[in-house]
Amino acid sequence: MIRAVFFDLDGTLIDSLNDLAASTNYVLKQHGYPDRPTAEFPYFVGDGIPKMIERALPETARDKITVQKLTEDFLAYYAVHYADQTVVYAGMPEMVKVLKQQGFRLAVITNKAQIMADTLVKRLYGENTFDLIVGKQEGVPGKPDATSTLRAMEALSLLPEECAFLGDSGVDMLTAVHSGALPIGELWGYRKEDELLQNGARIIIQKPSDLANVINEVNGCDIKL
Repeated sequence: MIRAVFFDLDGTLIDSLNDLAASTNYVLKQHGYPDRPTAEFPYFVGDGIPKMIERALPETARDKITVQKLTEDFLAYYAVHYADQTVVYAGMPEMVKVLKQQGFRLAVITNKAQIMADTLVKRLYGENTFDLIVGKQEGVPGKPDATSTLRAMEALSLLPEECAFLGDSGVDMLTAVHSGALPIGELWGYRKEDELLQNGARIIIQKPSDLANVINEVNGCDIKL
């Protein structure tokens, strides 16, 4: 029986692509590199900021020192501009609210910096909506490593088989598989269905309200929006 839903943040709860692209392009221009179209960023994001910066740089400039410098400058700029254009996905606040009212435990598991994750989630979804918001922690590997997810399960007194993990990327599906949660892929985010399936998604949903249907089927209940 599913008792909890763990959510990816960027590409699942919030659409932050415009802010990520704008901040990356600002830093690229500051260092004399060409900017990148926003349409390319769905394939840059998902593995943390350094990897996004590396992917956005020209291939000849992806050395460790350059990536580290641009990452530092990105974080300084993004810390001010990370919420300029970021919005929730249509239907997600309603779905989350219903799950909360039905007594499900809710957590966010993201590779975004903790302070940014806290601010965005609380601003866009309310102060007390989620039981846990788990951002990138110093010394703790990010997704797809399952450490943060397993710690969240323990903190909420949950077994892996009691949890579903909803995300838009192969990284999220691998995180779910590694933690023992039910991997649910969604298609309103940044990646495609084949990536989700190749990385272990057991269920694919098209829109937020489909999550209720999945839980109803697994639990034999009748959650309604």
